Amino acid sequence: MGIRESHTFSAWKWLGFVSAVWVQTISGNNYTFSNYSDAIKTLMNLTQLQLNNLSVAKDVGKAFGLLAGLASDRLPTPVILLIGAIEGLIGYGAQWLVVSQKIHPLPYWQMCIFMCLGGNSTTWMNTAVLVTCIRNFRRNRGPVSGILKGYVGLSTAIFTDLCSALFSDDPARFLVMLAVIPFAVCLVAILFLREIPQSTSVAAEKEEARYFAIFNIVAVVVAVYLLTYDLIGSTNQVFSLVFAVILLILLASPLAVPIYAFVKSWRLVGFEADMERQQPLLKEETTSPPAETKEIITEVAAAASADDATVLVEKTKPVIGEEHTIMEAMQTWDFWVLFTSFLCGVGTGMAVINNMAQIGLALGHADVSMFISLTSIWGFFGRIISGSVSEYFLNVGCKVGELILQMDNVDEVMARKAGTPRPLWNAASQVLMAVGLLLMALALPGCLYIGSIVVGMCYGVRLAVTVPVASELFGLKYYGLLYNILILNLPIGSFLFSGLLAGYLYDAQATPTPGGGNTCVGAHCYGLVFIIMAMASLIGFGLDVLLAIRTKNIYTKIFNSRKPKKSLAASNGQ
Repeated sequence: MGIRESHTFSAWKWLGFVSAVWVQTISGNNYTFSNYSDAIKTLMNLTQLQLNNLSVAKDVGKAFGLLAGLASDRLPTPVILLIGAIEGLIGYGAQWLVVSQKIHPLPYWQMCIFMCLGGNSTTWMNTAVLVTCIRNFRRNRGPVSGILKGYVGLSTAIFTDLCSALFSDDPARFLVMLAVIPFAVCLVAILFLREIPQSTSVAAEKEEARYFAIFNIVAVVVAVYLLTYDLIGSTNQVFSLVFAVILLILLASPLAVPIYAFVKSWRLVGFEADMERQQPLLKEETTSPPAETKEIITEVAAAASADDATVLVEKTKPVIGEEHTIMEAMQTWDFWVLFTSFLCGVGTGMAVINNMAQIGLALGHADVSMFISLTSIWGFFGRIISGSVSEYFLNVGCKVGELILQMDNVDEVMARKAGTPRPLWNAASQVLMAVGLLLMALALPGCLYIGSIVVGMCYGVRLAVTVPVASELFGLKYYGLLYNILILNLPIGSFLFSGLLAGYLYDAQATPTPGGGNTCVGAHCYGLVFIIMAMASLIGFGLDVLLAIRTKNIYTKIFNSRKPKKSLAASNGQ
């Protein structure tokens, strides 16, 4: 592969990553139900329980994400994206027809089906994007996952603020955005998102690190910009239009990376031509392979000998930290501790997100777009910060351990205590979540502002930290299916905390309205709901602490494995 061809592939790879970022920017539409739920409740004369069950149907769509995961190994990326785009167009398009009163309200069971279609559409988009990008950037899976998931966290705020700025929070026009914009963005991504041959040079790795830093900076700028708009608010139509234009420019700004890569490849055309003229017509071939080839052959031979050795060893049950099959993982206590604590975290978060419209009305806020946007933006910060901080403390643990090992008369065990097990960060988020829920239960002034921030951040932390925890405890071989099993907590949690708990208790306090619906105003509407969910968060805290204690040795091994060989040699020589 010539120099120009290598850089051209790199440019196309970054163009595909930009299109993936755009897809993730619109794939958080599943969290926007509160923006139009009140309109559906009024038009269909639903009780709060019926409305919450509609939101459960939306979340049940994620449970069918296993289909997208299975299809990712059999269908090309464009087909997977197209399936998601068509599903979203149909699901949200039908909801728009109802809310805009273009058609009479559909039967309840039909609305559940269209809600499920809309919810399932994002699983196809996310699968296509994550699988392709991780394969394109195998050496930087962490930054890829963090950036893409971060933009999912911003998606709700982007939709909400754009609708507020351009359409004055009209729920019908909001649903048009949810139906049309993801469809159009996926069509664009179909043209550019594909697997690209890998480059393993050191220069390419450094280049990727620089470019990922740019993507992170742009994401933070977008988040701060959205937060500033939420705090200032829309003053007039011109201001709103300027806000929308600047936001779109910021979202398009990552295009500078692939454009720069293309320009760089074109500049190398002349350089490569000069190099070819200077090379002799005949090259002396050597019988010894290059160093890289030798290294690959050595690694393959070592792997083959290791495989042969394992055949001679009787198969034993794996311990935590080793590769597990799905059945082996589900037979461990640690899996169910992680599963249940994840349920306590995301279930309570989903209940607040799905019921934000009714929570706002109950606490005296007619317009809840601010709170929906705050939840989304701080969810982004929760994902970005928790992923980086938990990884940083692992690395700090290693560095502190090296310093301690160099000190005289200090036991090596002290070095092992420097690291922080990841489940402790989930435990910290559960405590903070409980505090936020209790504040909303007390209905103190400004409690919904604080509650939206706390719930969004803790929900983001839980989603971001659980991803590496599961891989560190049960391995990566069957991680795709394992992750989708854990994600089943989203529909399960939505059903338990939003569909049953919040629905039944709200209806018990609500006043019937003409036509068959109901409404409730006051702190008592959700007070008991918040208290029960705070207790669930504390249960999750206890489970996370238990998991941190049970996996302490695993993280000790991870810390020790990250020590440089030099420090290990020094410690062994003492």
